[in-house]
Amino acid sequence: MTAPASRVLEHIRTPALIVARGQVAFANAAAQALLGSHIIGQDVRIAIRSPDAVAAILGESGGTARVDGLSVRGSVWDIDCHVLGDGTRLVSLYDQSVQAGTARAHADFVANASHELRTPLAAILGYVETLQNPKAGDDPATRERFLGTIRHEARRMQALVEDLMSLSRIEAVKHDAPSDPVDMVEIVHSAAGEFRDRAAVEVVANAASAPVLGDRGQLTQVLRNLIDNAVKYGRPGAPVHVALEATATGWLALSVRDEGEGIAPEHLPRLTERFYRADTGRSRAAGGTGLGLAIVKHIVERHRGRFDITSRPGVGTTASLMLPMKQTVLEK
Repeated sequence: MTAPASRVLEHIRTPALIVARGQVAFANAAAQALLGSHIIGQDVRIAIRSPDAVAAILGESGGTARVDGLSVRGSVWDIDCHVLGDGTRLVSLYDQSVQAGTARAHADFVANASHELRTPLAAILGYVETLQNPKAGDDPATRERFLGTIRHEARRMQALVEDLMSLSRIEAVKHDAPSDPVDMVEIVHSAAGEFRDRAAVEVVANAASAPVLGDRGQLTQVLRNLIDNAVKYGRPGAPVHVALEATATGWLALSVRDEGEGIAPEHLPRLTERFYRADTGRSRAAGGTGLGLAIVKHIVERHRGRFDITSRPGVGTTASLMLPMKQTVLEK
């Protein structure tokens, strides 16, 4: 390989190798960062320990291969080899980890959504078929019990569809920062008031108003989801505590705390994943769709904020978020 060609490869971000007589004759900076500087002069079968990749590189006319775990566990790389005029081989490595991860996430999402919809649908069909039996349909008590179950499962499906649509709408605008002035103190009191018939929601705020640039509907949805979770999983009869603080650093700190059983530490990092549940049976019995915290996370991130969940088993759980206040946003 000529010196000018090596200088060109040295300055591209794509990892690239030159292989001559089965050995790595050259590796640019990106390739050395990926595979280590020791690969220069090394047999390519040792430098890249993948039979498919080696076959593509040493094949008569070159070729392509996909390699899993080349850099770190879970990574996915495409390897493309071209045979040059002097018989040496130019090997380019393309990181496909993000695309592969997105494809896996999409497939998992579709599978989970299908499963979540299939379960209540199967119950509805089963009870409808039972009611079509004259013996069951003629018994008023049985009919009412079955219809109640059908109603419950239909509402569960409705809630899931609404959350799926909500998540889709949020993701469609996630890169567009909201620009409307919104008073979070007003939103907190309004959202808390919606639960007055279900639980005691205690609100403490250190300011009469706390303006942020936001989407009123989405921020209201955040408060509803967090308070609803606290009511569902808190100790029966115990209050839900909502605290709002406008900090001196220009951030709005908001927390929603329950006095429930709490959540085991191993579950906390995954609570905002779609359809993840720390307690599947309890969540479904309470009417949860498994999407509420994922929706909260997406909305908070769209508002350039931060979201966190802490919990102590036997004490309770606190969902906290930080949002930049209006003046802070305008100054950036």
